[in-house]
Amino acid sequence: MDRYEFLIWWHCGYPASDARCARGWTSLKERVGVRPEQLLQAKPATLTAALKASGLIPELRTQRVRLIATAVRREFSGNLARAFLQMQPAEIRRVLKRLPGIADPGADRIVLFGGFSSVAAVPSNATQVPVRMQVGPVFGSYARDYLEGQKLIDSEVAPGFAARQRAFLLLKIHGQSLCRRSTPNCEACPIANRCAFRNGATASRARQPKP
Repeated sequence: MDRYEFLIWWHCGYPASDARCARGWTSLKERVGVRPEQLLQAKPATLTAALKASGLIPELRTQRVRLIATAVRREFSGNLARAFLQMQPAEIRRVLKRLPGIADPGADRIVLFGGFSSVAAVPSNATQVPVRMQVGPVFGSYARDYLEGQKLIDSEVAPGFAARQRAFLLLKIHGQSLCRRSTPNCEACPIANRCAFRNGATASRARQPKP
């Protein structure tokens, strides 16, 4: 899957998850196709029908994939991957963030896994994990949580593609399986003894007066 295809795939499911996006991607490819000209030639109602079974707001996701297809065809002659080869990582990041639905996490992920720069990318659905590991409770600000995660990766992970990609995937899996945003399973966590969130909660319970 190239960079353009990932941008379309990302909008194929909502709330975004690997399973929903994969389901919507398959439906879209079979019923319409994913190339810019295919998305723009199809009727919006057809796109919406193809995306409906893979999550919420299919009408909005239809608008977004059409906007991405329009931008790629108009600004990059339909070949985003070739255009990116002529750009520096910072410019690629700026281009990506101009597209609908792509903020810092999505841009950093594409820059990292596209092999452009070994940036400290944090999974968009696991920003709570590094904050809990290093600080304790999340800050209550998504942007601040994301920056804290980047600090952790920058300080603890070697600045190479393999190490940074592995860190991204480990944080993502840990956030999905154990360190969930609303219901973290600290009892089963293999790094609980080194986790600031877990140790802070344990210390708090220890300070509470017994009934």
